Amino acid sequence: MEGDPRFFFDDSRTPQAYGTGTEEWGGGGDYWGGRNMTLPFAGHPVGARNETEALNDQDKIESAYRFLLVDLMPFGNRAVIRLEHGGENQSSEHYETLTYWYGLNAPALAKTDELKIGDAASEKAHRYRSPEASEPYEIISRYEWGVDTLDGKEVYPAETDRGRKTAGQSEFTLTLRPDNFGVVLRRKLDYSFPNQRAEVHVSANNDSVENADWKFAGIWYLAGANTCVYSNPKEELGATQHIVQTSNRRFRDDEFIIPRELARGHSAIRVRVKFTPVKIPLFPGESLPELAWSEIRYDAYCWVMPDVN
Repeated sequence: MEGDPRFFFDDSRTPQAYGTGTEEWGGGGDYWGGRNMTLPFAGHPVGARNETEALNDQDKIESAYRFLLVDLMPFGNRAVIRLEHGGENQSSEHYETLTYWYGLNAPALAKTDELKIGDAASEKAHRYRSPEASEPYEIISRYEWGVDTLDGKEVYPAETDRGRKTAGQSEFTLTLRPDNFGVVLRRKLDYSFPNQRAEVHVSANNDSVENADWKFAGIWYLAGANTCVYSNPKEELGATQHIVQTSNRRFRDDEFIIPRELARGHSAIRVRVKFTPVKIPLFPGESLPELAWSEIRYDAYCWVMPDVN
C-alpha cells in the first residue's frame, strides 16, 4: 500500500494525474476499514486484513480495481501508468496489474514540431526572439518520479539540460498540420521559479514577424515551485510552522491548449508568450524570490482525426 500512482499521457514526463496511495486508487482510504467491498467503480473484492485471518491462500492475495468512467482520462497517442510498490517503492511483494482500454487503435494527437531553447540551430529555425532572456544556462536535476535511490542504488539519475529565463516576452514559430483541431503546446521548464504566469498570443501571419496579427489565446499559469512550506506541529492546534523545503526536482512539463479557431487551416503559427509575474510570497512575511518565465523546450502536438483505415 501507500505507493503513488502516476499517469503520464502523450509523452509528458511530468504526471498529469497523481495519487498518494494505491489503496486510495482502489477506493480504500484507511485500507477499506480492513474489510472487503465492491462498488460500481472501485473496490477491494478479496484479501484478508492479515495472514492470521486468512482462511486459505487466496485470502493472502490483496486485490483492488477501479473503472475510469465518470473520471476518465483522455489521451491522444500514449499512456504510461506507474504504481509504486509501497510508500517509497521499497516493497519486494509480487504485484500484477491488468488494464482494459477501449478506444480507436490510431493516434489522435500528432507531434509536429520541437523547439530546443539554448540550441542555436533550433532557435534560428523557429525564429525565436526573446530580447530580455538570459544567456542559456545548464540545469542538472530530475522530474518528480519518486525516490532517487533504493537499497543504495540510484533509481532515477539526474539529467542535464539547458534553457533560458526571462522577465519579458518570447516569440517563436511552430509547424502544424493544417487539418488540426487545436494544438497542445508543451513546455519543459525550470520549476525553481515560482508561480510562472504568461499571456499567450497567436498569429497565423508568421511570414512577417514584425506585422503579425496577434490574437489572444489565454493565460498560461503554473502554480507553485519546487520549494514549499512544511508544517507539522506536535499539538493538533499548535502554532503554524514555516519549514521551507526545496526538492531536487526542478524539471517539469506543463501544457497550454491553443484553440482550434487559432490553428485550424494553418501549416505554421507564430506564438508570443509574455511573462506577467505573480508577486505572492511563499508565506506571509517571506521575501519574494526571483520571478521569471522558464523555457527549456517547446513541443507542438496537433489534435487530428484518427486514421482508422
